[in-house]
Amino acid sequence: MALGWAGLYGPMALGAIGSMIGCAQAGQAACGALLETETGHGRYIGIAAMPSSQSIYGIVVMFALNREITPENAPGLAAIGLLCGLALLFSAAWQGRCCASAINVSKIRPEIFGMSLAPAAIVEGFAVFAFIFALVISAGVPA
Repeated sequence: MALGWAGLYGPMALGAIGSMIGCAQAGQAACGALLETETGHGRYIGIAAMPSSQSIYGIVVMFALNREITPENAPGLAAIGLLCGLALLFSAAWQGRCCASAINVSKIRPEIFGMSLAPAAIVEGFAVFAFIFALVISAGVPA
């Protein structure tokens, strides 16, 4: 039964941990860019918040998995919740690194700002895959 509870809360908690790591990494790069540039400060702060979306995905999956936990559904809830949560954690952390790189590149060459966000968008796509598949599979877990 404890695994069922971990699976229920896991996507939100692990997604939030990843978002904290990713936003901190990108935020540190944004702080450095604020000191080194005269303009464009708002976009650096906006980029630093990109990894926070994984927390939102985790909250939605948590609500989708919310049901009475029984010995029959606990393993399924644990598998879906914990694996989705791990995917969200890693994607947010790595997206933070991608965002930090985009900030560092665009402060030197502002004209490539949009292109420098492509790696962060690709990582976000994998988080969306984990999110969507967790929602689809959760419909098959007995209530």
